[in-house]
Amino acid sequence: MDRRIKALIIVLALWTTAGVAGAEEAPDQGWKKTADMGFNFNQSSYSDSWAGDELGAMNWTAVANLVAERNLSASANWKNDLKLSYGQTHQQQRDDAGDKYWANPEKSSDRIFLESLLRFDLHRFIEPYAAATFESQFHDAADNPLSPATITESLGGGHQIMKDDRGEIFTRVGFALRQETAYRVAGKTSGGLEWVTDFDRKFGEDGDLKIVSKLRVFQAVFSSVSDDLQGLENEDYWKSPDVAWETTLSAAVTKLIQTSLFVEFLYDKEISRQGRYRQILGLGVTYKLF
Repeated sequence: MDRRIKALIIVLALWTTAGVAGAEEAPDQGWKKTADMGFNFNQSSYSDSWAGDELGAMNWTAVANLVAERNLSASANWKNDLKLSYGQTHQQQRDDAGDKYWANPEKSSDRIFLESLLRFDLHRFIEPYAAATFESQFHDAADNPLSPATITESLGGGHQIMKDDRGEIFTRVGFALRQETAYRVAGKTSGGLEWVTDFDRKFGEDGDLKIVSKLRVFQAVFSSVSDDLQGLENEDYWKSPDVAWETTLSAAVTKLIQTSLFVEFLYDKEISRQGRYRQILGLGVTYKLF
């Protein structure tokens, strides 16, 4: 393992241990949990006598957003955020004889995002933190589970820009290690700086309109594959910052019916020299488990 990676791991461990040891003890307040489960479904069909080339289609997406937060002491807060989504599109096709048939479903949404954040409120402008994230999908195109996957560990300082009973804004900057793996593909480790800003806000008299946004920027300063890329056209691509910005706007129509708009922008020069964008608009059933 690269000596710089070993050194950073030791620093992360020592800083986290020092923060926990320095936290003032307080009575256990238990877990504060929220869980929103959603299911969106769209369907269309046409009779054989319909004039035109219209074909039937079905699209469904299941979404789960779960948060578990706990005050470990008077100055230490531990928050875990899990976001899951999976969906498929079923499309009718015509065979050579002109007869309709349903093709195999194609994946339209697949995401696993888990973040664990430990913050220490020492009544200073900067709050020390330690965080770990896991990003993957349920399966890839070859049905390999949890591939590809990215694990990031970070440690640094953050600042609470705003917080009240309707939401908060928290931004943080720290040193980070990132491991990227895929099924039967050599893994890659990189290290550098990470900047993350979380925005969470409720609007309306009853808080029926909600905006949740997360901006993440990772700037690598070293990579385990830098020597292997020497002399290639993409030898410096790993030095470009990686950006991930997602925003979800949700509005409750009734207690169980909710409409939502999800927008995501990604930029990773090692994957594509252009930014990637996706938008999902849905109307479906939402159930608050907690």
